[in-house]
Amino acid sequence: MEPDSSAVNYVNYEGSASIGGMPIEAHDPTYLEAYRQSIQNPVAFWEEQGHLLDWDRPWQQVLDNSNPPFSKWYVGGYLNACYNAIDRHILAGRGEQVALIHDSPLTGTVRRVTYQELYDQIILLAGGLAKMGVVKGDRVVIYMPLIPETIIAMLAIVRLGAIHSVVFGGFAARELCSRIEHVEPKLVIASNVGVEPGKVVPYLEILHSAINMSRWHPPQRNIIFMRDNVSVDTVDEGADVLWSDVLAMADANQPIACVPIEANDPLYILYTSGTTDKPKGVLRTIGGHLVALMYTLKRIYGIGPGDIWWAASDMGWVVGHSYICYGPLCLGATSVMYEGKPDRTPDPGQYFRIIDQYKVRSIFSVPTSFRVIRRADPDISYGRQYSMKSLRAIFIAGEHCDYETKMWIEKTFKVPALNHWWQTETGSAVTATCLGFQQSLSPPTYSTGLPLMGYDVKILKPDGSECESSELGRIVLKMPLPPGNMATLYKNEELFRKLYFQKFPGYYDTMDAGYKDERGYIFVTARDDDVINVAGHRISTSSLEDAVLRHPDVVDVAVFGVPEPTKGQVPLCLYIPVENCRKTDAKLSTEIIKLIRDVVGPIAAFRLITSVNNLPRTRSGKTMRKAMADFARNERVILPATIDDASVFTEIRRALQQLGYAMSAPDPIVAKLLD
Repeated sequence: MEPDSSAVNYVNYEGSASIGGMPIEAHDPTYLEAYRQSIQNPVAFWEEQGHLLDWDRPWQQVLDNSNPPFSKWYVGGYLNACYNAIDRHILAGRGEQVALIHDSPLTGTVRRVTYQELYDQIILLAGGLAKMGVVKGDRVVIYMPLIPETIIAMLAIVRLGAIHSVVFGGFAARELCSRIEHVEPKLVIASNVGVEPGKVVPYLEILHSAINMSRWHPPQRNIIFMRDNVSVDTVDEGADVLWSDVLAMADANQPIACVPIEANDPLYILYTSGTTDKPKGVLRTIGGHLVALMYTLKRIYGIGPGDIWWAASDMGWVVGHSYICYGPLCLGATSVMYEGKPDRTPDPGQYFRIIDQYKVRSIFSVPTSFRVIRRADPDISYGRQYSMKSLRAIFIAGEHCDYETKMWIEKTFKVPALNHWWQTETGSAVTATCLGFQQSLSPPTYSTGLPLMGYDVKILKPDGSECESSELGRIVLKMPLPPGNMATLYKNEELFRKLYFQKFPGYYDTMDAGYKDERGYIFVTARDDDVINVAGHRISTSSLEDAVLRHPDVVDVAVFGVPEPTKGQVPLCLYIPVENCRKTDAKLSTEIIKLIRDVVGPIAAFRLITSVNNLPRTRSGKTMRKAMADFARNERVILPATIDDASVFTEIRRALQQLGYAMSAPDPIVAKLLD
């Protein structure tokens, strides 16, 4: 069913000076024309993009929007993700091209895996999985570190038409247990260990603990990949089978063929908790998602077949799924897998080394990684020996990027640092500055770019009316959403409707706050919870953080609202000074308060401020402002399983009590099992 174009809030292109509120003269005509087509006639636009993939059977209907919000794309079309990621490149004669570069300073190894080598391993693993009874529609949990075998496992599962659910290897037994109970897998595929700076993580032991505490019947078997170069472990012969033994089960003379899957059947289930909520199982379907990844890699990131691309993330996060595995492999690019940290494995020069050594064309990372490098090595004494000539741009997302960090990235790496915005739920970017169009690579400060194809972005007030230009409000996306977005929440369609589509009927509620300027650029300021109301004035905490980070002695900061009897709310600031800062806390805090008065004005009521050594973050680098705000209000704080280090709250308590808050706050607890 093609949507009624008259229902789209769209200024007609013909004879008009703007498209979707974007002045024609201000933007690349090629981008504007593509965006116009995607909004005015999404069926025709996405039908053309669908041909980026190889299909076993063509679709019968591009878009079925008869049951919103459950839109379906490429209805009746059949394809296989493994075929598009691997087989078609082999058949095109490109099997000897490197598909994955695994660089692991933690283990002192580098592996270059070609498309042919991936195919050979996937075929064997898929054959063994088939012998163990895995068929189309089955679920398989993967609990592995950032190694090529994780991607081999993902692609072997989808080759059979089964569904994978990758659990980030840093999760402990209770979090793994909750996901196993919810997804009910036939099998679990795990590694025996993972590696972190200074320690080995016992994955096999954690897996056994998770299964033992589970209230659901255990998976039929656990397949264990042994990292013999790290640790040799003993498996449970009753529950576990070695990866190598599963490969040996396959019939090498009869390789497993790809099972065609309808475009709206599940590809994977990925659990997300954000920074506050219990995990939600985002269910992603295959057809529209792969189309969106192919399109965005080319158009946003400027990547083509054979290019070297690095998404500095991990498997078990949406970035890893989209842009370490499926996107670059379907495109025929080379994907870098870096098993290390920005600063400690072994030094803060590793990002520079990776770029130079492998001739990386574009990077995707989080702002925190660059703040870490800047804090550890402000003079770039480790990184300056490497060449950045291959690099075209650095793309940042996942959290707000302050102006000082952005400028430092551009000065240091000598390429544009392009902020863009997306969510686990969307699977790829909603707004961006695109290398694949002739867009300005110097977008307005703090902007996350222009809307991507198919996204009709609106800024709404609480009553549902549209905000004026540059007025802060809730960011929503007009339905139907373009291909690639989540199809639903696994086993919870009611929550899917209520959480994302009930508050603003006809729109997907991003739950982010921001505004749109007169040229159509989108500014994502914070989660809507992070907008504070000071004496009736709505102030984004990110704007205050940006101002604090202008101070040369501050390397990181978190600002959040706390109660105050006269003004209702006032901002409280916790900041991290640069290494070897010689100023006292009192002197530096006084200078920051003056800076805020000069930049933002007295309206901010900015007086509560002190330094800390660390801030609480999720493993994906997001600062947990709401948790700190609740803690300051003496509320019980339940930390998500994604927290990187819960012990940070010992220092946070000291800092808050110094300012008169969290005086009776109970100790935070880490979330356990799903209800």
